[in-house]
Amino acid sequence: MLTRNFLDTPAENAHVAEPFAEIEQLVQQINHMLDQWLISERRAGPDLTDFPLVNLSEDHDRYILKAMIPGVKTEDLDIRAAAKSVSISGEPHIPEEREGVRYRQRERQNKQFSRIVSLSREIDPDQVDAQIEKGVLTLRLPKTKEFRTKQIPIK
Repeated sequence: MLTRNFLDTPAENAHVAEPFAEIEQLVQQINHMLDQWLISERRAGPDLTDFPLVNLSEDHDRYILKAMIPGVKTEDLDIRAAAKSVSISGEPHIPEEREGVRYRQRERQNKQFSRIVSLSREIDPDQVDAQIEKGVLTLRLPKTKEFRTKQIPIK
């Protein structure tokens, strides 16, 4: 049986030992570039080290925002509500360690923070209620009447 091999490389191109080697090298370069891009995007975007960590839920007449703010006193907090957003800022006061201590890992810091949470519907800033219990700030954010949902019964 006579067969013809179309993938044979000519002798003058002997440096190309495998016909798909260049394509494989290109794929590896693209994968490397994508990995680098994803790493930089991960650094630029929000991640789990954002402070404070926030949960936002809603029912038909209000939003409930819970933020973990351990070590922050009420007098060191600034909470502002606008029609469609809430901002929380402040500074924890963590006591300094004794002098001469060498840190192996230091994640807790006396560092100012600010977090803005956008809302999809308008709230009534005059009716916002704030409470702190065991390092958890709870904000109750009532929606304005025109944005509250109402269930319509079927007749």
